[in-house]
Amino acid sequence: MRFTLALLVAFVLGGCDLYGPDPAPAGVHVPIPEGFGELPVPPQNPALAERIRLGERLFFDPILSGNQTISCGSCHLPERAFADLTRRSIGIQGRVGLRNAPSLLNTAYRTSLFWDGGALFLESQALVPLEDENEMNLPIDEALRRLSEHPDYPALFASAFDGEAPSVRTLSYALAAYQRTLVSAPIRLDRYRAGERNALTAPEQRGLALFETHCSSCHAGPLLTTEGFANNGVSVTDEDPGRQRITHDPADRGVFRIPSLRGLARTAPYFHDGRFFSLKEVVGYYVAGGDGGAGQDARIRPLALSAEDQADLIRFLQTLDDEAVEVDYFSD
Repeated sequence: MRFTLALLVAFVLGGCDLYGPDPAPAGVHVPIPEGFGELPVPPQNPALAERIRLGERLFFDPILSGNQTISCGSCHLPERAFADLTRRSIGIQGRVGLRNAPSLLNTAYRTSLFWDGGALFLESQALVPLEDENEMNLPIDEALRRLSEHPDYPALFASAFDGEAPSVRTLSYALAAYQRTLVSAPIRLDRYRAGERNALTAPEQRGLALFETHCSSCHAGPLLTTEGFANNGVSVTDEDPGRQRITHDPADRGVFRIPSLRGLARTAPYFHDGRFFSLKEVVGYYVAGGDGGAGQDARIRPLALSAEDQADLIRFLQTLDDEAVEVDYFSD
């Protein structure tokens, strides 16, 4: 259902193709970590300050939930790298969702969104949680009515979209424009890789060596993810079988998107079901070789890491923490 809605939104938006956004247009300047490359901004949704500010207000406004008690920001907390505190996120009327809410840092750079990859770019993702009955449970038509009758929003939309009123397109574009600004600040690993050898302590450097030996087949590059999908051995339920939910392929049961590790220390609990609350638990799980569940990725196997090795690896993982940088964009 979530993947179907994301596809429908993509077609309704018009102009945003299913291959994702084009590179940012000339004149947009964004502070980003070394190695990230130019921020992808679709020409159909330029990074305008008024649009981003509107999206930020909408992101934190409970008007977009059925009983007006929660917002997007209720499950994507800025102080938690725009992730959640609970194992599985709590939606309207205390309903428990299928999955843990992932961090929104650097979503502009991701090649797919949601744990199952059910959306390909931000404009097609933005409205899906609104209608999900376990999340915000608000029909799009009702959301647009509320916004149109609000004392402030009609003028804000008109300013951000050249006189246009709230619509499926303008609402999704505003939310996407704001989420695109959630870019990581540089981390110590960036400085270390740039040649600043004292950016990491000796134990952290040993942890990095272990990480590059045992973890980098899935967590590589500036975002510390290959953007792929894998079954990490975590058992799944019939209610949430993983990527099989959108592919209908039995081989995809238990397969989820490989997350970025930037901001890792603030995004607990970990995994799609939030089963682990500490990095020690996560490292211990992989050292044990996973749980051997059906379809577990062959790359996950027992690791001969001592207690000191594991401690150094955790020390390194803690250096990946940063803070989101919210940017006002100004187009020429």
